[in-house]
Amino acid sequence: MNVHPEHGLDVVVARLPVGADDIRASLAVLSVWEQHRARRYAFDRDRRRYITRRAHLRKLIGERLERSPRSVEFSTGPNGKPSLIQPATVRPLHFNVSHSDDLTMYGFSTTGEIGIDVEAIRPVDEADCLAVLAFSPREQTMYRCLPAGIRPLAFLSAWTRKEAFVKAIGSGLNHPLRACEVALADEPARIVRSRGVDGRCRSWHMQTLVPAAGFIATLVREMPS
Repeated sequence: MNVHPEHGLDVVVARLPVGADDIRASLAVLSVWEQHRARRYAFDRDRRRYITRRAHLRKLIGERLERSPRSVEFSTGPNGKPSLIQPATVRPLHFNVSHSDDLTMYGFSTTGEIGIDVEAIRPVDEADCLAVLAFSPREQTMYRCLPAGIRPLAFLSAWTRKEAFVKAIGSGLNHPLRACEVALADEPARIVRSRGVDGRCRSWHMQTLVPAAGFIATLVREMPS
Protein backbone atom coordinates (compact mmCIF):
# COMPACT_ATOMS: atom_id res chain seq x y z
CA MET A 1 0.00 0.00 0.00
CA ASN A 2 1.38 3.42 -0.96
CA VAL A 3 0.12 6.80 0.22
CA HIS A 4 1.04 10.06 -1.54
CA PRO A 5 -0.47 12.88 0.55
CA GLU A 6 1.80 15.56 -0.93
CA HIS A 7 4.48 16.07 -3.55
CA GLY A 8 7.87 14.88 -2.32
CA LEU A 9 6.34 12.54 0.26
CA ASP A 10 5.84 8.80 -0.03
CA VAL A 11 4.51 6.44 2.62
CA VAL A 12 4.57 2.67 2.15
CA VAL A 13 2.62 0.30 4.39
CA ALA A 14 3.59 -3.36 4.31
CA ARG A 15 2.87 -6.69 5.91
CA LEU A 16 5.90 -8.73 4.90
CA PRO A 17 6.09 -12.52 4.49
CA VAL A 18 8.56 -14.27 6.79
CA GLY A 19 8.79 -17.76 5.28
CA ALA A 20 12.10 -19.58 4.86
CA ASP A 21 12.52 -18.48 1.23
CA ASP A 22 11.72 -14.86 2.15
CA ILE A 23 14.33 -14.90 4.91
CA ARG A 24 17.02 -16.32 2.63
CA ALA A 25 16.31 -13.72 -0.05
CA SER A 26 16.27 -10.91 2.51
CA LEU A 27 19.54 -11.96 4.15
CA ALA A 28 21.25 -11.80 0.78
CA VAL A 29 20.86 -8.00 0.60
CA LEU A 30 21.70 -7.18 4.24
CA SER A 31 25.08 -5.89 5.33
CA VAL A 32 27.33 -7.90 7.65
CA TRP A 33 26.35 -5.56 10.50
CA GLU A 34 22.64 -6.08 9.83
CA GLN A 35 23.07 -9.84 9.71
CA HIS A 36 24.95 -9.72 13.01
CA ARG A 37 22.21 -7.62 14.57
CA ALA A 38 19.57 -10.08 13.36
CA ARG A 39 21.34 -12.92 15.19
CA ARG A 40 21.07 -10.99 18.46
CA TYR A 41 17.28 -11.23 18.58
CA ALA A 42 16.17 -13.66 21.27
CA PHE A 43 12.93 -14.69 19.55
CA ASP A 44 12.75 -16.16 16.06
CA ARG A 45 9.62 -14.18 15.16
CA ASP A 46 11.34 -10.88 15.98
CA ARG A 47 14.48 -11.91 14.09
CA ARG A 48 12.50 -12.80 10.97
CA ARG A 49 10.55 -9.55 11.06
CA TYR A 50 13.73 -7.50 11.45
CA ILE A 51 15.38 -9.25 8.50
CA THR A 52 12.44 -8.74 6.13
CA ARG A 53 11.75 -5.18 7.30
CA ARG A 54 15.36 -4.16 6.78
CA ALA A 55 15.63 -5.85 3.40
CA HIS A 56 12.41 -4.20 2.26
CA LEU A 57 13.77 -0.82 3.35
CA ARG A 58 16.83 -1.42 1.18
CA LYS A 59 14.59 -2.42 -1.73
CA LEU A 60 12.44 0.71 -1.42
CA ILE A 61 15.45 3.01 -1.16
CA GLY A 62 17.14 1.25 -4.07
CA GLU A 63 14.07 1.82 -6.24
CA ARG A 64 14.06 5.53 -5.43
CA LEU A 65 17.80 6.02 -5.96
CA GLU A 66 18.09 3.58 -8.88
CA ARG A 67 20.60 1.48 -6.99
CA SER A 68 20.77 -2.16 -5.98
CA PRO A 69 19.42 -2.82 -2.47
CA ARG A 70 22.75 -4.34 -1.39
CA SER A 71 24.66 -1.17 -2.35
CA VAL A 72 22.61 1.15 -0.11
CA GLU A 73 24.75 2.59 2.69
CA PHE A 74 23.54 4.02 5.98
CA SER A 75 25.03 6.34 8.56
CA THR A 76 23.86 7.17 12.07
CA GLY A 77 23.44 10.64 13.55
CA PRO A 78 24.78 11.65 16.97
CA ASN A 79 21.48 10.65 18.62
CA GLY A 80 20.99 7.45 16.70
CA LYS A 81 18.81 8.56 13.78
CA PRO A 82 19.73 6.63 10.61
CA SER A 83 20.29 8.41 7.33
CA LEU A 84 21.61 7.61 3.87
CA ILE A 85 25.14 8.09 2.63
CA GLN A 86 24.63 9.87 -0.69
CA PRO A 87 26.79 11.91 -3.04
CA ALA A 88 26.53 15.66 -2.44
CA THR A 89 25.28 16.10 -6.00
CA VAL A 90 22.22 13.89 -5.41
CA ARG A 91 18.98 15.30 -4.03
CA PRO A 92 18.78 14.03 -0.43
CA LEU A 93 16.30 11.29 0.36
CA HIS A 94 15.13 11.31 3.98
CA PHE A 95 13.44 8.27 5.48
CA ASN A 96 12.00 6.85 8.68
CA VAL A 97 10.56 3.48 9.67
CA SER A 98 8.12 2.32 12.31
CA HIS A 99 6.47 -1.01 13.03
CA SER A 100 3.86 -2.52 15.32
CA ASP A 101 2.97 -6.21 15.38
CA ASP A 102 3.30 -7.40 11.76
CA LEU A 103 2.70 -3.97 10.20
CA THR A 104 5.59 -1.81 8.98
CA MET A 105 5.45 1.78 7.74
CA TYR A 106 8.16 3.42 5.66
CA GLY A 107 8.18 7.19 5.15
CA PHE A 108 10.27 8.94 2.49
CA SER A 109 10.70 12.66 1.84
CA THR A 110 12.76 14.62 -0.66
CA THR A 111 12.01 18.01 0.90
CA GLY A 112 13.20 17.60 4.50
CA GLU A 113 13.43 15.39 7.56
CA ILE A 114 10.66 12.94 8.36
CA GLY A 115 9.47 10.96 11.36
CA ILE A 116 6.80 8.28 11.56
CA ASP A 117 5.32 6.21 14.37
CA VAL A 118 2.61 3.52 14.31
CA GLU A 119 0.84 1.65 17.09
CA ALA A 120 -1.74 -1.13 17.17
CA ILE A 121 -4.89 0.18 18.83
CA ARG A 122 -5.29 -1.66 22.13
CA PRO A 123 -5.58 -0.88 25.86
CA VAL A 124 -2.21 0.02 27.36
CA ASP A 125 -2.18 -1.15 30.99
CA GLU A 126 0.48 1.35 32.05
CA ALA A 127 -0.95 4.26 30.01
CA ASP A 128 -1.73 6.45 33.04
CA CYS A 129 1.79 5.95 34.44
CA LEU A 130 3.39 6.63 31.06
CA ALA A 131 1.30 9.77 30.69
CA VAL A 132 2.85 11.14 33.87
CA LEU A 133 6.31 10.56 32.42
CA ALA A 134 5.69 11.57 28.80
CA PHE A 135 2.96 14.23 28.93
CA SER A 136 3.41 17.88 29.85
CA PRO A 137 1.41 19.20 32.84
CA ARG A 138 -1.15 20.69 30.44
CA GLU A 139 -1.47 17.43 28.52
CA GLN A 140 -1.84 15.44 31.74
CA THR A 141 -4.69 17.68 32.85
CA MET A 142 -6.46 17.32 29.50
CA TYR A 143 -5.88 13.56 29.48
CA ARG A 144 -7.33 13.07 32.98
CA CYS A 145 -10.45 15.03 31.97
CA LEU A 146 -11.24 12.72 29.07
CA PRO A 147 -13.98 10.10 29.45
CA ALA A 148 -12.50 6.71 30.33
CA GLY A 149 -13.85 5.19 27.13
CA ILE A 150 -11.75 7.35 24.82
CA ARG A 151 -8.57 7.50 26.89
CA PRO A 152 -6.88 4.47 25.27
CA LEU A 153 -7.13 5.94 21.76
CA ALA A 154 -6.26 9.43 23.01
CA PHE A 155 -3.15 8.08 24.70
CA LEU A 156 -1.97 6.22 21.59
CA SER A 157 -2.75 9.22 19.40
CA ALA A 158 -0.66 11.53 21.59
CA TRP A 159 2.10 8.95 21.94
CA THR A 160 2.52 8.49 18.18
CA ARG A 161 2.50 12.26 17.67
CA LYS A 162 5.27 12.76 20.19
CA GLU A 163 7.35 9.82 18.97
CA ALA A 164 7.06 10.85 15.33
CA PHE A 165 8.18 14.40 16.14
CA VAL A 166 11.16 13.30 18.22
CA LYS A 167 12.16 10.89 15.44
CA ALA A 168 11.82 13.65 12.83
CA ILE A 169 14.09 16.08 14.63
CA GLY A 170 16.54 13.26 15.36
CA SER A 171 17.14 14.27 18.96
CA GLY A 172 16.58 10.94 20.67
CA LEU A 173 16.54 11.12 24.45
CA ASN A 174 17.98 14.66 24.31
CA HIS A 175 14.45 15.85 23.59
CA PRO A 176 12.18 14.06 26.09
CA LEU A 177 8.60 13.36 25.07
CA ARG A 178 7.12 15.66 27.70
CA ALA A 179 9.07 18.59 26.20
CA CYS A 180 6.97 18.23 23.05
CA GLU A 181 3.36 19.30 23.58
CA VAL A 182 0.82 18.10 21.01
CA ALA A 183 -2.92 18.33 20.44
CA LEU A 184 -4.79 15.53 22.19
CA ALA A 185 -7.87 13.38 21.61
CA ASP A 186 -9.82 14.15 18.43
CA GLU A 187 -8.12 17.48 17.73
CA PRO A 188 -6.26 17.76 14.40
CA ALA A 189 -2.68 16.61 14.77
CA ARG A 190 -0.37 19.52 15.49
CA ILE A 191 2.59 20.57 17.60
CA VAL A 192 1.46 23.04 20.24
CA ARG A 193 4.95 23.83 21.49
CA SER A 194 8.27 22.12 21.95
CA ARG A 195 11.07 23.29 24.19
CA GLY A 196 14.31 23.68 22.29
CA VAL A 197 12.81 23.96 18.81
CA ASP A 198 10.03 26.52 19.36
CA GLY A 199 11.37 28.74 16.60
CA ARG A 200 11.01 25.92 14.07
CA CYS A 201 7.59 24.56 15.07
CA ARG A 202 5.89 26.19 12.09
CA SER A 203 8.21 24.39 9.65
CA TRP A 204 6.93 20.97 10.77
CA HIS A 205 3.74 19.43 9.42
CA MET A 206 2.03 16.71 11.49
CA GLN A 207 -0.75 14.46 10.27
CA THR A 208 -2.62 11.40 11.52
CA LEU A 209 -2.72 8.32 9.32
CA VAL A 210 -4.77 5.13 9.55
CA PRO A 211 -2.48 2.64 7.77
CA ALA A 212 -4.76 -0.37 8.37
CA ALA A 213 -7.77 -1.38 10.42
CA GLY A 214 -6.81 -1.46 14.09
CA PHE A 215 -3.75 0.81 13.77
CA ILE A 216 -3.05 4.50 14.25
CA ALA A 217 0.01 6.41 13.05
CA THR A 218 1.45 9.90 12.92
CA LEU A 219 3.68 11.38 10.26
CA VAL A 220 5.81 14.46 10.92
CA ARG A 221 7.50 16.15 8.01
CA GLU A 222 9.84 19.11 7.77
CA MET A 223 8.37 21.59 5.30
CA PRO A 224 10.59 23.54 2.91
CA SER A 225 11.17 27.13 3.97
